Amino acid sequence: MSSLVNLQVNGEPRQCPVETRLPDLLEQMGTNPRLVAVEYNGEILHRQFWSETRIQEGDRLEIVTIVGGGSGLWEADQGKKSKAFSR
Repeated sequence: MSSLVNLQVNGEPRQCPVETRLPDLLEQMGTNPRLVAVEYNGEILHRQFWSETRIQEGDRLEIVTIVGGGSGLWEADQGKKSKAFSR
């Protein structure tokens, strides 16, 4: 019996040790778990289930990094700069 399982992450083949939990896999990949969403075998996996999810042979994961933008902070800063330059 192999001590590694084969899986796909974002369409790429990968291996991890048997009994690896999802949060551990994310950590091994250098991924910040607070900034990703995970699709597990075609279904969005809610964060509350991550710690009990063990990676199994043939699993398919899509890991998407969440990117923020459009917060009012940049616009507020721009407004301040505009006032500074308009003096």
